[in-house]
Amino acid sequence: MKVHFIAIGGSVMHQLAIALHHKSYQVTGSDDEIFEPALSNLAKVGILPVSTGWDANRITPGLDAVILGMHARADNPELKRAQELGLKIYSFPEYIYRESRQKQRVVIGGSHGKTTITAMIMHVLQAQQKAFDYLVGARLEGFPQSVNITDAPLIVCEGDEYPASVIEKRPKFHFLHPHIAVLSGIAWDHINVFPTFDNYLEQFAIFIRQMEPGHILIYNSTDEVLSALVDKEGRHLKLVPYTLPIHMITNGVTRVYFEEGFSDLQVFGDHNLLNLHAARLVCNELGIADDAFLQSIATFKGAAKRLELVGKNKQTAVYRDFAHAPSKVKATIQALQQQYPHRKLIAVLELHTYSSLNAGFMDQYQGAMDPANEAVVFYSKHALEIKRMPELLPEQIAAGFGRKDLHVFNQRAQLEAFLDAQQYKDTNLLLMSSGDYEGMDIRALWEKIK
Repeated sequence: MKVHFIAIGGSVMHQLAIALHHKSYQVTGSDDEIFEPALSNLAKVGILPVSTGWDANRITPGLDAVILGMHARADNPELKRAQELGLKIYSFPEYIYRESRQKQRVVIGGSHGKTTITAMIMHVLQAQQKAFDYLVGARLEGFPQSVNITDAPLIVCEGDEYPASVIEKRPKFHFLHPHIAVLSGIAWDHINVFPTFDNYLEQFAIFIRQMEPGHILIYNSTDEVLSALVDKEGRHLKLVPYTLPIHMITNGVTRVYFEEGFSDLQVFGDHNLLNLHAARLVCNELGIADDAFLQSIATFKGAAKRLELVGKNKQTAVYRDFAHAPSKVKATIQALQQQYPHRKLIAVLELHTYSSLNAGFMDQYQGAMDPANEAVVFYSKHALEIKRMPELLPEQIAAGFGRKDLHVFNQRAQLEAFLDAQQYKDTNLLLMSSGDYEGMDIRALWEKIK
């Protein structure tokens, strides 16, 4: 196979390129800019483009496939040349499906928890020495890359609802066609693509309708919107609902129970217990019994930036989390409060996504940070400029969150000064963002605190 990647430097694109290189495919690629870690990863295996930029001469009739990355534009000269030659052009998920047509396919979808559920399943499968391929949205401990394509009979995929490419506007998870699917819940997101909740909801309805009769849908029945949708659209499927499993918290450690067994966990929070229950049901369908699942999940530490522990001592813990959507923010704050009920909580949220920086979306955050003792919202004017969005005023943010004592900062120095001034005795700090607080060094912050 000869495969060319347009926009090879993407976070998952370059991982797929490396996976196909390891499969002995002839892999080439191009991009207008390539950053770390993609730069080093591609160079290490010898498929880093010699120069940056687009060149239509790279596209030849002998190519078996052209894979189009998310940030390539419709007028990209390489894309136009591929279209002129009538070559097979795939978005990332379309190509994943092409490589997995003969495999058993597990797809994890939903507005939240996708990465963690996928990571939990992968962790257990690896511990049980099962052969499988995977696609996941984060780097995981014990896995050298976030995409792997081999001759394994099974593939586990995180299914994103974002559009597949510039020429394929349908959501990525519509192209993966699962035998076993998970839907973790539905909470409006990506308003730049789905301007109304009904439009967003319809993407999940299509996903359910597209599944073959008799295939398995595992879904979070505590989500009323999702449950109603499954009841309406999923009658042709084998439906497996899940809820919060039986558990207890003792001395900061969560123990979960299934049937006659139990396991002490390294992760915590109701949202993670729901994620774990979904993972357990998938593993059951793949032939892994509860005792084996519980033994394996005990060593799961979580995916990167998903309630990731930065550091702790006897009186303070600092966590960072990828949370940015309102439902994720609320769930993450609640998780820390439940795990440390006698500690004060300082919660910091960076608004970084298109939705979260949109004044019209701000009221979706109403009450999301109320449970925190101190609540801080940070946003970068530079992020607004990059996304070509209008000015966002602190007053608009405060009104949206509905909290009079909310601290709102738009300069990193202001945020750092606030955090330096706090007292951290019997106090936890939670930093939530899909960005990086304009380059704030979180490890250095912990060194000051401890």
